[in-house]
Amino acid sequence: MATCFRLRSCLALHLPRTPPSRVLRPRADYPVARIRGYARGPLGLSSALLRTDGFVGGSWLSAAATFPVHDPASGAELGLVADCGVPEARAAVRAAYEAFCSWRGVSAKERSSLLRKWYDLMIQNKDDLAKIITAESGKPLKEAQGEILYSANFLEWFSEEARRVYGDIIYTPAKEKRALVLKQPLGVAAVITPWNFPSAMITRKVGAALAAGCTVVVKPAEDTPFSALALAVLADQAGIPPGVYNVIPCSQKKAKEVGEALCTDPLVSKISFTGSTATGKVLLHHAANSVKRVSMELGGHAPFIVFDSANVDQAVAGAMASKFRNSGQTCVCSNRFLVQRGIHDSFVKKFAEAMKTNLHVGNGFEEKTTQGPLINEKAVEKVEKHVSDAISKGATVVTGGKRHQVGKNFFQPTLLSNVTRDMLCSQEETFGPVAPVIKFDTEEEAVAIANVADVGLAGYFYSQDPAQIWRVAERLEVGMVGVNEGLISSVECPFGGVKQSGLGREGSKYGIDEYLELKYVCFGGL
Repeated sequence: MATCFRLRSCLALHLPRTPPSRVLRPRADYPVARIRGYARGPLGLSSALLRTDGFVGGSWLSAAATFPVHDPASGAELGLVADCGVPEARAAVRAAYEAFCSWRGVSAKERSSLLRKWYDLMIQNKDDLAKIITAESGKPLKEAQGEILYSANFLEWFSEEARRVYGDIIYTPAKEKRALVLKQPLGVAAVITPWNFPSAMITRKVGAALAAGCTVVVKPAEDTPFSALALAVLADQAGIPPGVYNVIPCSQKKAKEVGEALCTDPLVSKISFTGSTATGKVLLHHAANSVKRVSMELGGHAPFIVFDSANVDQAVAGAMASKFRNSGQTCVCSNRFLVQRGIHDSFVKKFAEAMKTNLHVGNGFEEKTTQGPLINEKAVEKVEKHVSDAISKGATVVTGGKRHQVGKNFFQPTLLSNVTRDMLCSQEETFGPVAPVIKFDTEEEAVAIANVADVGLAGYFYSQDPAQIWRVAERLEVGMVGVNEGLISSVECPFGGVKQSGLGREGSKYGIDEYLELKYVCFGGL
């Protein structure tokens, strides 16, 4: 216990600083990414926000190697980014730990003010930040603009929650004693984020961590590092102290070793990860050896149930919103559509008509585009595999079903009927623009199909029967339920899942608790 205390105590820790080397070099010239144009014209990305190096201890640091970031729509190289490895990860953790020793003592009001300044700068730069998201992830520009507002709102929300971290006083049976419960920041948080929300998944975690008094090391997805680095530019401008917000981009090749380094470093007190369930289990294993606090937002397999009592037009509108945002590449996208026999044919017909009328595949920078590319060739192959498997087992393609002619990473929005539970699209998360429809007869059957999955992030259902709404909402084994609503995410509400979809909650008033430790103080001699 004494050794553990020394490792986590700012006062007791006296480790030598990492000596300068050719691996980590401060860059005074703030190099920007080499940006190439799309076939349709220049991107017009902000050179002021584009960075290619890591951000550690308030300085831009290059690595011995770089890796390319590609535009998923055209395949063009957007830039070469520092390929940080274990040495850079260790240096970032050390910088974050040293910063924590002072950041934890900064008043809640001042932390609140700095987060608010960061929020203000995001709003001022919202259009440029959105263009970066579209360039590196392929997300349609309108969706990217929506993500930036959503992302910034987490900084605003937690700037307010920073001043609302309250403890308790407990009156004990002994008259001469009082019990106090304090809430204190955990320490350094390692934040590992996915590509599909390259800005919002960072601020949802970092906003809570910084508000609580923690410092962070962010490892963004290799496909979308520019958004994390752009946030570093604005954090620096907002006056966030050096070492409080650190970013270490790395290639897929180095992701495993960097993730392990973060999870096993004794100076890291908290791991927050959003990504696949398989990767989450690996990180949990690493974190277990030093018993770190962990938050995990993992894979989903969301059911979307439409009962006979539902308003079909509302259900179709909800299905469109829930399924095709970011071309079906979100963890809360509906993945299985369960439709009761009485309205099945009507729903499928109207759903197909809505898809043909409202979905437009293309480059995310084009005004009419609602469906951008999938993130890479591997993602397209998985979608293709799910569709092919379903067809081979008797499913009917109502619309779509093939790769799109726009480019190799594009897939047609697809609606399948006559889907059965033995098909891959019923058993696995597709993470693409495919809507498989399964016909059911009874409420009990629908709930059983929905709950058979070993994950439980989000679930949706449409019904006009109040009693049924209560029953199904309580029986669905998911962390979030949308009732007659296809869009459920909000900074004010807790986000997270059950079963193998994760641990903990993000956003809302509960999100800051993930970065706080409870301390009981027995005050005697009164």
